[in-house]
Amino acid sequence: MKKQRCFILIDGSNFYFKLKDIKLHNLLAFDFSGFAQLLSRKYTIANAVYYVGAVRTDGTKRSHEMYRNQRKLLSNLKKHKFRYSLGYLLKSGGKIHEKGVDVNMAVDILVAAYENLCDHIILVSSDTDLLPAIKKVREKGKTVEYIGFSHQASLAMVANCFVSRLLTKEDLEPFLK
Repeated sequence: MKKQRCFILIDGSNFYFKLKDIKLHNLLAFDFSGFAQLLSRKYTIANAVYYVGAVRTDGTKRSHEMYRNQRKLLSNLKKHKFRYSLGYLLKSGGKIHEKGVDVNMAVDILVAAYENLCDHIILVSSDTDLLPAIKKVREKGKTVEYIGFSHQASLAMVANCFVSRLLTKEDLEPFLK
């Protein structure tokens, strides 16, 4: 029997801040290949994508540092055979807001289901904006697995996904060695 195909989607900002909460935020050294293997278990990985807002420089030292670090992260993702999808960052009211990332994820989820590119979707995101896409994908007979974090799980994602796994700090530490 042929192994089912999975599509791994990681909401980069969500992932970064959840890791930061548990003091594991060095994504430049993160073993994404090992992490993908942990997530995929019995599935063949058809696609793995990391979604994040593109950092632009505005001439400040801080923005140059952020830009340089994002380039290193994107290089690390490529090394681990992850694709990346860039949204954009919008500065408003002194705060930076990520735009377009959720839409990119939702479109990719729907395309994967409607074009039969996978059998199982593994979603590393607690963003409930994705629920309408998740519901449509389930109607198409695909399974969606929510990967959350034990210290801050999304009850709405748990309730609407086929299966859920909540990761602990101990689950994630091996990928930062």
